[in-house]
Amino acid sequence: MSESIEEPKDDQTGGGSGKAPKKRKRLTMFPESKGARIRAGLLIAICVLIPGCMTWRMVVMPGSSYDGALPALESEEELFAKNLKAHVVMLAETIGDRNHANEEKYQEAVAYINSSFQACGYKVGFQEFKAFRKTAKNIEVEIPGTGRQAKELLIIGGHYDSVKGCPGANDNASGTAGVLELARYFQGQRFNRTVRFVAFGNEEPPYFQHKGMGSLAYAKRCKERKENVVGMISLETIGFYSDKEGSQVYPFPFSLFYPSTGNFIGFVGDSTSRDFVHTVIESFRRQKNFPSEGVAAPAHIPGIGWSDHWSFWQHGFPGVMVTDTAPFRYKHYHTPEDTPDKLDYEKMARVLHGVAKVVEEIAGKGEE
Repeated sequence: MSESIEEPKDDQTGGGSGKAPKKRKRLTMFPESKGARIRAGLLIAICVLIPGCMTWRMVVMPGSSYDGALPALESEEELFAKNLKAHVVMLAETIGDRNHANEEKYQEAVAYINSSFQACGYKVGFQEFKAFRKTAKNIEVEIPGTGRQAKELLIIGGHYDSVKGCPGANDNASGTAGVLELARYFQGQRFNRTVRFVAFGNEEPPYFQHKGMGSLAYAKRCKERKENVVGMISLETIGFYSDKEGSQVYPFPFSLFYPSTGNFIGFVGDSTSRDFVHTVIESFRRQKNFPSEGVAAPAHIPGIGWSDHWSFWQHGFPGVMVTDTAPFRYKHYHTPEDTPDKLDYEKMARVLHGVAKVVEEIAGKGEE
């Protein structure tokens, strides 16, 4: 709105010019002409609507998050919970701090993962790679596809190292335990697509997003071998949940769109993985009664690329992180207090059972 002020008349000021009073215009933030106001309005609308639409595209997911009382655990979930706890206790308590700063413990973790895979009847493969003049290993097993899509590959992975000085129960013994349990669960099953389970070394600093990162070496090898990776699911810190209001935080502006209670599992991908994120979360929500949230956002936003799925993006493969959101919820993240007693194994089991249903659907029932 524009306003005008009349100058004082001559008889009020003592002047005698006899001229008609003049008007002077007050400065205003809005243009005077109708056309200019329309153009300014359009510019403001564009500046507001385009970022809004872009954010909306990041956060809108298919299906709906479950909101209600959790059903009783299924028998397979009860077994998941028992085994998940045993794996986490072994990795984070019995073995403990496992990384190149504690090489003996690091190798104990490798031996434990190897023996766990072998106990399920798998032939275990290793990929050795160099990291700052040290040798590290990725550990893999697979279920070969049996159908026309056998050359298509679905990878489920999680890193087994912990940050220096931390037992790493949630980060990431929980994810490693999930990989081991899914491998056990699917033992002897047949799928159309090939399903591969991988425990990655060297996800934590100083290797994170560096060429010494295990999953980056692995994704590079997939690219060099021209493997058709249809998707990678990274299990990353999946063990902590809270029903307390205010227990969940986010980087701006996501707090405007997501709940402030940290009782859900998150599905996180970058913008190029949007279709895969949608496929995974839609399948999970349709088949599992457990709260879930999803996002497909630019990788530079804090938290979006904070795990092994990031490595697959670098080589053109879609990837999604399944996570409890780590430091955005879990105060013991990267501290000596990240111990097995902090985790909720029943909720972990529910999440893992839901992920198993997703894997079954994406991989497809094996052809006879």
